[in-house]
Amino acid sequence: MKDSFTVHDLPLSERPRERLLKLGSEALSAQEILALILGRGIRGESVMVTAQRLLSRFGNLKGITNASIEELTQVNGIGPAKAAQIKAAFELSKRLESATDESQKPAIKSPEKVASIVRSQLKGKKKEHFLVLCLDTRNRLINYKPVSVGSLDTSIVHPREVFKEAISSNAASVIFVHNHPSGDPAPSKEDIELTKRLAKAGEIIGIEVLDHIIVCDKSYLSLKAKNLF
Repeated sequence: MKDSFTVHDLPLSERPRERLLKLGSEALSAQEILALILGRGIRGESVMVTAQRLLSRFGNLKGITNASIEELTQVNGIGPAKAAQIKAAFELSKRLESATDESQKPAIKSPEKVASIVRSQLKGKKKEHFLVLCLDTRNRLINYKPVSVGSLDTSIVHPREVFKEAISSNAASVIFVHNHPSGDPAPSKEDIELTKRLAKAGEIIGIEVLDHIIVCDKSYLSLKAKNLF
């Protein structure tokens, strides 16, 4: 395919938008779906070429999902705006996957259940993400929200920010989760100290800290089960 070839040079029946309208989104290839998300290519080049360049660079859709904004913008034809469009589209998919009907809130009965709920959001992350899961009086999940990104310490994860989410959600208790990009779920000294500090803050506020779970792509560890706080 020559660089001067654009999507408008394709017959109408072969253009991604027209194919979606006629055949449905299921009929589109990953390249075509990416092309629709991007909207248009760079001057003199089809957006299909840009979409294929992304797939070639990162291997597949999973690779693109896990790529950072900085990594995406290293691909020719992808600037900050298009990188943001890509990240937003995949984030929407993640949220849809994890969304639950209000009448069917999952009951949190084990660390394994927590890991299964959040793993899709944390999988492949290259930085530590700290989440707070808010639970009702029957240990059912109300929601979960990110609190910070980066190595855990008291300056990044502050009780004020953590429990602000819990209070606004009318939570009776909370479970903390963060990931270890290294793949090793063993808690650091800082992880343990932070958990103890947050648990004490929860006692004062009246919101019980049930657990702090460290999640990796293929494993997890419960600080509560290890009696570490």
